[in-house]
Amino acid sequence: MGNVVVYLTPKASKVSAISNKIEIMDQVNTQFSPHILAVQKDTQVRFPNSDSIKHHVYSFSQAKTFELQLYKELQADPLLFSNTGAVELGCNIHDWMLGYIFVVDTPYFGKTDSEGNLTLELPDGDYQLDVWHPRIQDKFSVLSRPLSLPATSDIEIVLSSPLLPDVNQYEDISGEFSDYE
Repeated sequence: MGNVVVYLTPKASKVSAISNKIEIMDQVNTQFSPHILAVQKDTQVRFPNSDSIKHHVYSFSQAKTFELQLYKELQADPLLFSNTGAVELGCNIHDWMLGYIFVVDTPYFGKTDSEGNLTLELPDGDYQLDVWHPRIQDKFSVLSRPLSLPATSDIEIVLSSPLLPDVNQYEDISGEFSDYE
């Protein structure tokens, strides 16, 4: 499955490698881009508006609550994401817009490609491997795996429940609201 957040947390010690990089969650063609953004705890995220229309981005998620009015010319300051977990994003103006920021407390993370593959380079040690995607219904704790390195191995995680429906398959809204300012 593509676009799955995969993260490995060292079991032995806390890792404090924090990036000063500012991540981007854009709005393009009245959609969040990327649909899922994975970031390390204490990362700042900027929300540019690449559309020619205004957006009012919000989240009422436990990991981060905020509202940003993103007008055509307005450049909002980046927001700090310091709590781990899923942050579900919406737009008060465009109800169909849905995106996610997933905040992890480890520098060892990434997203799978369209084929469900991801390669990470990690130092030797013991880790807890976890995965997250908004369409997975299984309890995420059931999907966790211990992993000891050095080892090169393929790990396959099989879901016991079907995926939740993909909301994007129901409607093609492209162009429907193109005149909406």
